[in-house]
Amino acid sequence: MNFELSDDQKMMRDTFARFLTEQSTMERVRSAQDTNGFDAALWKGLADMGALSLRVPEDAGGMGLGIFDAAVLMEEAGRTLASGPLAEALVALRVAGLLGADNTLLESALQGDQVITLALNDVASHAKQWVAGGAVACAVVAKKGNDICLFTLSDTKRGEETLASTALAEIDFSNAQCTILGSDETAQTVFAQAIEEWKLLLAIALSGLARQAVQMAADYACERNAFGQPIGAYQAISHPLADLITEVDGGKFLAWKAIHDIKHNLNDAAAQVSMAFYWNADTAARAVTQSLHTFGGYGLATEYDIHLYNLRAKAWPLVAGDPGNYLEEAGRRLYANEQVALPDVGEVAIDFDLGDEARAMAKELDDLFNRILTPELRAKAHYSFDGHDPGVHKILAENRFLFPAWPKEYGGREAEPYVVSALSKVWEKQGWTGHPTSTTMLVGTMIRKCGNDEMKSDILPKIVAGEAVCSLGYSEPGCGSDVFAAKTKATQLEDGSWRIDGAKMWTSGANIADYVLMLTRTDPDLPKHKGLTMFVVPLDTPGIEIHPVHTFQDERTNATFYDNVVIPDKYRLGEVNGGVKVMAAALELEHGGGFMKSQFAMTEAAEELCQELDLLQTSNAQKRLARSKMHAYIGEVLGNRALWTGVMGLESKAYGPMTKMFSSEKFQSDSRDLLDLTAPHSLSKREGPAGELNLAYRHAHGTTIYGGTSEVHRSMIAERALGLPRTRG
Repeated sequence: MNFELSDDQKMMRDTFARFLTEQSTMERVRSAQDTNGFDAALWKGLADMGALSLRVPEDAGGMGLGIFDAAVLMEEAGRTLASGPLAEALVALRVAGLLGADNTLLESALQGDQVITLALNDVASHAKQWVAGGAVACAVVAKKGNDICLFTLSDTKRGEETLASTALAEIDFSNAQCTILGSDETAQTVFAQAIEEWKLLLAIALSGLARQAVQMAADYACERNAFGQPIGAYQAISHPLADLITEVDGGKFLAWKAIHDIKHNLNDAAAQVSMAFYWNADTAARAVTQSLHTFGGYGLATEYDIHLYNLRAKAWPLVAGDPGNYLEEAGRRLYANEQVALPDVGEVAIDFDLGDEARAMAKELDDLFNRILTPELRAKAHYSFDGHDPGVHKILAENRFLFPAWPKEYGGREAEPYVVSALSKVWEKQGWTGHPTSTTMLVGTMIRKCGNDEMKSDILPKIVAGEAVCSLGYSEPGCGSDVFAAKTKATQLEDGSWRIDGAKMWTSGANIADYVLMLTRTDPDLPKHKGLTMFVVPLDTPGIEIHPVHTFQDERTNATFYDNVVIPDKYRLGEVNGGVKVMAAALELEHGGGFMKSQFAMTEAAEELCQELDLLQTSNAQKRLARSKMHAYIGEVLGNRALWTGVMGLESKAYGPMTKMFSSEKFQSDSRDLLDLTAPHSLSKREGPAGELNLAYRHAHGTTIYGGTSEVHRSMIAERALGLPRTRG
């Protein structure tokens, strides 16, 4: 897996970033508004750097580079609001070069002396249409029926006042001089590919624009004070920005995934192009609106730059019409077999492949599940602790699949993170619960890291052999996500043992577990975060009561009560009053997961149910299913980014919390929407897709809560990704 640009691309990015930071200042952007929204000097400078030649074939005088190289440029152009139809020119010049346009005109355009742009609609049916850069272009590449043409435009004034004062113009092609570049299948394919490339390049530009707008808002929220503190310390300010920076990142990587999948001829690549355009257009629009709102009244003032981002975010994509059309287009490509010619993307350095070792070990686990999961066991399967089977658990331990990342002496395989990720997908595919395993792995890892020798020798062999399951005792009645407000008391007795008294809530799996990882208060006189100590408590200790709490998700959790529960000191995990350090490490292990696999499974169930109900060929169903799949893809690339960052040892700016928060929130909203789409059949709990969709709706509600609520993760994202002040006590 690789999320890093090539060395040449990084050098190119830095070069373009420096140039555009210096030359596309907000003063220059404002000045360009008086010249048809076009900065001729900037355009010439970009040409001199070879920017306009990036995608033109070498035999036509260009550089012949790939879409990723152009994407590097477009992200920086979006960040700096470059004044000119750059995405349109890049693809128009490529078409002109591939189809043998007049060398003199092409050379002049590549040198930045003239502008060639692109018309998005067929001139045969749209003789008069809006064209990005139409106010300053000398020529337009367009499709007219079966002909791919180069229309030359007269010098008559074509510009007019528009929303963002860009070089947009409505062009009447009926009287324009036309040179046919080609009429055969090859020419038509080249033009169709250009339209798809334009969507990708503009999507990347919009992600760069949106990221800059959100960062500007975050910076302002750190500077502006209200009621004695920076406004960024208020969750009403920070949490929407946290949502948006997550969605901006997801949109960029969705476009990357589309390019990657085109290169590797993977399924859904064409749909992902449409998704990337739709998502980034919509996200940019919401990002600039929220960012301007963060500035308050100052955001409305023309002396503040944020309004420029607001207007440009709408002006760029709307030349293609309603962005919502592209979600419908994605639906047709997924479910109506709509075919399209995809561009030659060139070299692609990024890679989402988990590797041969991951594939081999995943197949081994898949084969093992197929051998041991009888029809009876599959019928018992459930995503929660309720699906646990001791026999299966032990067989998985014997085959060293319970904790594959652990050292071999602890029953593991020393599997790399990519392998572990591949194995988790097998568990999901097989529908076998991972809760008892993941929770036990977390507790076992903490014992390995922080446990004393006696604890390790007592508990770890049972865990490794698959003979012990662990649960978590964090939350308490009335504390919610504020686990450090724990009141369950641990008092050390004269013989060194500990007495525990109190109650824990949401102790999932306690009814089948052997141990519970418990946070207790050992010194009530110390500050809230300091007087805490962690224990691993055997659940067969006298004084423990486990009461079932049934949820509407068909899942049992528990309330557990501890009355004069006495345990030896060997069950203390870490230092006395050092529980926060141990707990922080445990929580960090929880914050990296997501629910994309559940989202994909839910979407597949909805597809099957729509097929049964004769809905799948309706545009409404196709669009809504495409949206759900799009969200799952975005969650997947966010999760891959978090995984890769960890493997590479790079700084994570809350990439794990981004994955968990985004995927759980979209799982919940899409489960609601797909339940609506297939109603009233989706109300049934009958076996099959209706029951699966029904359960997915109920399951999704818990995902935004356990492992840290979305609000907790939004605070983490705001602080780590945007540098906003801490919003938690």
